Amino acid sequence: MKKGQKTFFLIATFILIFLLPLLGSLAKWKGLPPGYGDFPAQKVEADPGFSLLYFSLACIVALLITLVLVFPRWFGFKPSPQIARPKGDRTGFPVWFWWSLPVLAVSWILMWARLDLFEPAENYTFVPLWWSFILILDGLVYKRTGGNSIISRKPHLMQLLAVVSCFSWFAFEYLNFFVVENWYYPNKDVFSNFGNVFWFSLSYTTVLPAIVEWYHLLGTFKGFKERYSNGPKFNVSRTLLILYFVIGLFLAFGMGYYPYLLFWVLWVALVPMLSAAMALCGYWTPFTPVKNGDWSRIILIALATLCNGFFWEFWNFGSEWFHDSIPTNPNYWKYSVPYLDKLHIFSEMPILGYYGYLFFGVNCWIVWLIAAYVFKFDADLELNGKNR
Repeated sequence: MKKGQKTFFLIATFILIFLLPLLGSLAKWKGLPPGYGDFPAQKVEADPGFSLLYFSLACIVALLITLVLVFPRWFGFKPSPQIARPKGDRTGFPVWFWWSLPVLAVSWILMWARLDLFEPAENYTFVPLWWSFILILDGLVYKRTGGNSIISRKPHLMQLLAVVSCFSWFAFEYLNFFVVENWYYPNKDVFSNFGNVFWFSLSYTTVLPAIVEWYHLLGTFKGFKERYSNGPKFNVSRTLLILYFVIGLFLAFGMGYYPYLLFWVLWVALVPMLSAAMALCGYWTPFTPVKNGDWSRIILIALATLCNGFFWEFWNFGSEWFHDSIPTNPNYWKYSVPYLDKLHIFSEMPILGYYGYLFFGVNCWIVWLIAAYVFKFDADLELNGKNR
């Protein structure tokens, strides 16, 4: 393909991600799905109840994923030579690390404590809490790598991540309508309609930066990448790429037509569609290193998102759980997950839902790459410039 054709194909594929669930939903509901267009999303229809069969199948998948992550050698991964990493004990924490600590502490206290004197400020704690947390993570990376972090080496990358993060999470909010609101925001009346759009836009800028900071932080631990860098090799043919792409098309349509049965497609359909489209165009994807047996990048981004997901759920849960008074956190969300809504541990998210974060991280990286290839900016997330 020529450059113009590649760009057109990527854009067309991205449009199909928005269009196919809509068409499936129109066929299912003979119109738009319940709750479509409410922002932030509201729950307007009850989901099917708990299903032991569906739950059991999900547990089997979760167990398999856990075994791969914990015991990779059982699945063909071999030990890799340990790569020497620079010691970070000669470098202190950067100034933004120290400035962010009190901001995070104050934001956390205000979000959870419900202090009458500071009640007007409680509505605005999410953004400073999360941006201070991102800067703290960056400071930890800086410390552990001897001064090598996004803020110190690639500040423009943080800006791009924030912009792409905002628009990409709006895309996920849109797709959420077609699975009849797997998550929703009960505190929609804290702000006006315009206030919700403005505030949530700022909030969405934190998603990708936080995940990428965790990705870099996990990569600083000795042996972490090496654990998954010498595994099974998969060299996918062009025919299989086309097949994956077509499967993604059917899944995207099916998500709208079977919103309860295929709710999980929201986190999966992007992977075969967009990654296959990029590979067919000859672009690098997170799956490209797998042909040489290197699974480290894709597993690391998945684990990074899981780690960040713990804090998403933890801070979200505490912001409302301990209080029966008037809501103050407009970002507070709840889940309505069909068939699997059992076993909650200090979070609104059912425990099996945490496995969705593994796939979400891969989705985020793929969306980032699509944006980079279409708008022609540097997609490299690595601090050492060795994404390929």
